[in-house]
Amino acid sequence: MIELPALSGKAALVTGASRGIGYGVAEALVARGDRVVITGRNEDALKEAVERLGADRVIGVAGKAHDLAHQTEAVERAMEAFGRVDFLVNNAGTNPVFGPIADVDLDVARKVFETNVISALGFAQKTWHAWQRENGGAIVNIASVAGLAPSPFIGAYGVSKAAMINLTQQLAHEFAPKVRVNAIAPAVVKTKFAEALYEGREAEAAAAYPLGRLGVPSDIGGAAAFLTSEQSDWVTGQTLVVDGGIFLNAGVG
Repeated sequence: MIELPALSGKAALVTGASRGIGYGVAEALVARGDRVVITGRNEDALKEAVERLGADRVIGVAGKAHDLAHQTEAVERAMEAFGRVDFLVNNAGTNPVFGPIADVDLDVARKVFETNVISALGFAQKTWHAWQRENGGAIVNIASVAGLAPSPFIGAYGVSKAAMINLTQQLAHEFAPKVRVNAIAPAVVKTKFAEALYEGREAEAAAAYPLGRLGVPSDIGGAAAFLTSEQSDWVTGQTLVVDGGIFLNAGVG
């Protein structure tokens, strides 16, 4: 369990946070004193994450991100336990298909959009109505560099993340001035979710990055902490690319 600082008086909801990027975000928020509700599909993994983060400040709510009842329960649990939901970090996502988008099963594509985009909108709506509309706060959507440029073999995922970036702008416009809404677009981060992109060839994959390594969850956690802090009070509707410099290679032959 991490060493806990004094309480900040703020509370957050982080989806898909039993491991990987979501866990890294929750860890960063707890480390500065926030209380946090984390969600995830696997109840056992969620319980383990709560124990590591600190059960006196973190609550786990198991369920599927696209399930409306789960969204409602997560927000209600945050309000019951903490009395507020200052920050929402939409991290839950899926990418069950790898291959040309010309051959993607449309039902699979619908699942990708339901989890990656529609669920983020649902959580944003519920958090807005429960607390943020009257009290303010911030939302961070975890997008991807795949939403900024074509990404061979993960096209459906990339298109969904492009939609999430536009959703970020729409919400930022509608929720201003009370709530700031931004996105983070990571490149490859070392998580179980992204293993297929580097497993067995990490050194080769990392060599393409100007900073010489792949990302780790704490890289994204730090960015999310910034975008939910007073230091970013004049930032909204933006997508922060956290990519180890990989986009610097664009156009280099």
